[in-house]
Amino acid sequence: MEVHRPLNIVGEKVALGPLHRDLLPLDWRWTSDLATLRMQGMIPAPVTAEWITARYESGTADDSRILFAIYERATMRPIGVTNFQHVDDRHRTAEFVIFIGEQAARGKGYGTETARLMLDYAFTALGLQNVMLAVYAYNVAGIHAYGKAGFREFARRRESVWMGGRLWDTILMECLATGFTSPALARVLTPDQAS
Repeated sequence: MEVHRPLNIVGEKVALGPLHRDLLPLDWRWTSDLATLRMQGMIPAPVTAEWITARYESGTADDSRILFAIYERATMRPIGVTNFQHVDDRHRTAEFVIFIGEQAARGKGYGTETARLMLDYAFTALGLQNVMLAVYAYNVAGIHAYGKAGFREFARRRESVWMGGRLWDTILMECLATGFTSPALARVLTPDQAS
């Protein structure tokens, strides 16, 4: 029986939908891959299914976080997760996080499109003004993808993350609603025309 997953935002290459508990075994596999963890700055150590479940439960219970699963649109297979954390309605800010867990899904533009769709959600649906992210200087592909999506570097925390036998900078990037063009949601979230 084919599972029809709800989708919230649909792009050309990826679609975003609610992160469901049934995806936790995939998240556990992705989070157990040390090559994947290096991009997240996580300590390269084994994680338990209980830790994954606790992280999921705390994330879904936190009103300042919005979680999505990332699906490859052509196959509808889950390829990663993305979220906003520290969503601040008063100041209209949030922090963006993305995790492409499937190694075969990297380098295909999925991360760039996911970032653009998430920015669209932030600016068009939530009315935010500023979205930021942190990326490590050794993550060259990520920096490139974020730049293509509309993020710009605004600061660095120098020599702040240990990887591959040396210290690297943490790069802080941001995107503003000003000048951002909606790739998807402007067509969906529009008022009805008055008669």
